[in-house]
Amino acid sequence: MKAIIIDDEKRARVSLSLLLQEYCPEVSIVAECENLPEGVKAIRKHQPDIVLLDIEMPGHSGLELLDFFDENEVNFSIIFTTAYNEYALKAFKFSAVDYLLKPIIPEELAEAVERVAKQKQRFENFRAFKENLQQETLTKIAVPSGNTLLFLDTDKIMYIKGEGAYSEVFCSDGNKQLVSRNLKNFEDILCSDSRFLRIHKSYIVNFNFVTAFNKSDGGSIELENKAQIPVSPDKAQQILDQIQIIKR
Repeated sequence: MKAIIIDDEKRARVSLSLLLQEYCPEVSIVAECENLPEGVKAIRKHQPDIVLLDIEMPGHSGLELLDFFDENEVNFSIIFTTAYNEYALKAFKFSAVDYLLKPIIPEELAEAVERVAKQKQRFENFRAFKENLQQETLTKIAVPSGNTLLFLDTDKIMYIKGEGAYSEVFCSDGNKQLVSRNLKNFEDILCSDSRFLRIHKSYIVNFNFVTAFNKSDGGSIELENKAQIPVSPDKAQQILDQIQIIKR
């Protein structure tokens, strides 16, 4: 596999090059570039399989790379190298985009290279990631369904029902998708957003679609589509707090 490194720091380029030589012998480095314009030229010239791309660079951010290419020109995978914060890492994770935190751990580099070799990333992965990173909340998530990655708008997710290792995602347009992520995975990503709350061991609800909270008979939430979602007894106060947050 052919690879290009784009990073404004020479030390970082040298370090990454040495790591690739030692831990990823199947990778051949065809160019090392210190800024984005040089990287774009190198990509057009060498047609690499992988681009290892720093995000924080002077002049142009690494996130601007795809602005230089049409969708049908993106036949390479990107592994971002970054020291980004926790929220950004969620954007990476749920956009199905590969990243390496600096300082780079050799084993994680080898694993990332192996992943992109097995499954080519799509242009939509990067578009979703960039949208998520520019917002205060995740706008689109990539979720696995069989051999396919589905891109779901978080605004349209009404509720998620967990079923063991799988979850069923119900959307406001009437669509529902069975995806191979457990409910805890969705909770870790979505429930830092004030719209979403896990109200039961089997359910996460988007409170933008809540129309009623019935505290009798064990408690339940009613959604705009008339779905009745059970509530765990210990979640009642949290639900009331959540409703107040949404109102504000």
